[in-house]
Amino acid sequence: MNATEQAASGDRGTTRSAGGRLRYLLHAPGACQLMGVHDGLSARIAVAEGFEALWASGLCMSTARGVRDSDEASWTELLTLVGTMTDAVPGVPVLVDGDTGYGNFNTARRFAGRAERVGAAGVCFEDKVFPKMNSFFGDGHQLAPVAEFCGKIRACKDAQRDPDFVVVARTEALISKLPMEEALDRAAAYAEAGADALFIHSRMNTPQQIATFMERWEGSTPVLIAPTTYHTPSVDDFAALGIAGCIWANHSMRAAFAAMRDVCQRIRTDRGIYGIEDQVAPLKEIFGLFDYEGLEKDENCYTQAPDLAAVQG
Repeated sequence: MNATEQAASGDRGTTRSAGGRLRYLLHAPGACQLMGVHDGLSARIAVAEGFEALWASGLCMSTARGVRDSDEASWTELLTLVGTMTDAVPGVPVLVDGDTGYGNFNTARRFAGRAERVGAAGVCFEDKVFPKMNSFFGDGHQLAPVAEFCGKIRACKDAQRDPDFVVVARTEALISKLPMEEALDRAAAYAEAGADALFIHSRMNTPQQIATFMERWEGSTPVLIAPTTYHTPSVDDFAALGIAGCIWANHSMRAAFAAMRDVCQRIRTDRGIYGIEDQVAPLKEIFGLFDYEGLEKDENCYTQAPDLAAVQG
């Protein structure tokens, strides 16, 4: 039984791969939640708080690298970060934001293959041209021809090793202010090309575009969204529209950004740290998240000098 059949049957047993677990979540009833992360620490925190799947955000990883989300970080840099996430939370599915695939079908399939080898559950590619700009900045978002993007999808599906590895096709038609019909046509073409899920992106401050898309969408391919700007509805509200998954794409990074800025301002202004202890995490919490006690126990187990008399009889 594959992951899709497992979800349809209600069998919540373990699957053979991270891709299988993500596929299960996308086909299970309701809408799953994918928390945006950018490194091993943010991945550990998200999983500790109960998230079953993660989104390795291009914006957040680029920001963590100190560069803009406009393909300034190389894809090898970003996949190195993805490896720190999969190492930090083994078994938890990580869906990687692969931007445009960094070029043509060949670079896209190489990106997907490397992502699979570092333990990712899947990749998501968007149909903008390379180099891209973050969807929430500016208006110059040019889309690739449909046939060209479908070729990227087919190339990635043909090259994957794990049959459950998930390839998500993201259309930026609504971001580019194109008609709803264009978004629907592109989504249908990408599903036909073999995409395992679709990501419909909008930057309106209400979910109306998403609701309209779902009302008119006639396909069976799971649909993902990132409600960054239309933040009033709940996961249950989106599930009622037929959404398969909600990506909280950048909230962890933005929260960290605000907290780091505020504590830096406070220390610089106060010329000391006497007033911030209640605003920062105790070291004990960090030690607990990373299981320092477990390492201490292992040291006692593996570095203790043997009793030579007992060994020699």
